Amino acid sequence: MKKLEGKIVIVTGAASGMGKSIAELFAKEGAKVVAADLMAADVEPVAESIRAAGGHAIGLKCDVSDREQVKRLIHAATIEFGAIDILVNNAGIMDDFTPLESVSDGLWEKVMAVNVNGPFYASRLAIAEMLKQGKGVIINIASIGGINGGRAGLAYTTSKHALIGMSRNIAFMYAKKGIRCNVIAPGGVNTNIMKDANPHPEGAALCSSGAGSMPRMGEPDEIANVALFLASEDSSFVNGEVLTVDGGWTAY
Repeated sequence: MKKLEGKIVIVTGAASGMGKSIAELFAKEGAKVVAADLMAADVEPVAESIRAAGGHAIGLKCDVSDREQVKRLIHAATIEFGAIDILVNNAGIMDDFTPLESVSDGLWEKVMAVNVNGPFYASRLAIAEMLKQGKGVIINIASIGGINGGRAGLAYTTSKHALIGMSRNIAFMYAKKGIRCNVIAPGGVNTNIMKDANPHPEGAALCSSGAGSMPRMGEPDEIANVALFLASEDSSFVNGEVLTVDGGWTAY
């Protein structure tokens, strides 16, 4: 039997990279997938490929920093499939490795809006649906930047630390109600998160100073496999954990 047979899953940031791999793998394992991203034109091909392979999926536009758009996403999922069993908060943005004195109000607010507010909005609405059925899983994609101080700029680092704190609180508060919440903290992964980036020269140089100790870059499929473990009953007693998936980089 497939590991997610009949489960209803929402994946944000699903148009590419880790989100795309998670959506596709979960569909292969029997889930009905709501794939969301900033642009519908970017995410619809992912849903189409899942349907072409015999799966069930819809692609929807959602700016996770916009509370009303997140509300429409959750509503659409429940209307289309009737429930929400698994939420994967994958959408996120970088901050160009910007150190404190160069962080503008606009950069701070944008990064926090996507990386913290987005998972908060989605989780708050999804958990209301999960409570009705007495079970559910939330998976938040953080970063080794959420457990270390020198892998990104100030705003991104702060946002991912906040996301981990949020996740642990959710895990504790809802454990007795059948809801689990865990975190994946990837290291360097081959995605397009740095597309169109304009790295701060000094900040980028400092944050990349330890890159030589990285065993290798990871692939989105490798993160998806960890997400599948956390979404399935294979991890039924795993709750409130941060799984570092970096090939051993932070072991140095």
